[in-house]
Amino acid sequence: MGKTIRMKNKFRIKVCGMRDRNNIRELLALNPDYIGFIFYSKSKRFMDRSIDGIDFQNTKKTGVFVDESLSKVRDTAKRYQLDVLQLHGNETPQYCLELKEEGYEIIKAFAVDEEFDFKQSFPYLKVTDLFLFDAKGKQPGGNGITFNWKKLEEYQYPQPFLLSGGISMNHLEELKIFSHPEYVGIDINSGFERSPGLKNIPEIKSFIKEIKI
Repeated sequence: MGKTIRMKNKFRIKVCGMRDRNNIRELLALNPDYIGFIFYSKSKRFMDRSIDGIDFQNTKKTGVFVDESLSKVRDTAKRYQLDVLQLHGNETPQYCLELKEEGYEIIKAFAVDEEFDFKQSFPYLKVTDLFLFDAKGKQPGGNGITFNWKKLEEYQYPQPFLLSGGISMNHLEELKIFSHPEYVGIDINSGFERSPGLKNIPEIKSFIKEIKI
């Protein structure tokens, strides 16, 4: 693969699994494009706290859900005034469409391994805004593992995607040369943590500076 192609869209940074108010404010000073809150009760980064009074400015508040009822998603989105809904389970295209028609930006996540068939993403092309390709692990996300990015050469659909799955500073050089026409950003989480839900802000600052060069 050659030099990263990023001309089609602004390159985006999403930081997921935030919980601590002070940690959130420190992160927001770096102006990430998305900040993710995980509303999946089995996650070590489950969000059960208030974010009232925090100024998010242009950073999009993203709620991560796993096979949750539409009513629960709607209630949570209203309570936290979410801009984006990331669906990380087996949600149907119709499920995605209903939420998209309510005005939310929709990110559909897919767990990728060597056996994954990207045809699974086809029914979601018109009912989502972004795909997120994560590594398949024991949990729906936040497993701290990567997948073989060469697998993405098989992805041929015209839907932009975020790359996810155990990304850390150790992957910086690989990311600088990774290339795909629909690759528009990176989702980071466990690879930049001091403990579950508590991010290493100086390290994220350094990563953002380097990856956007």
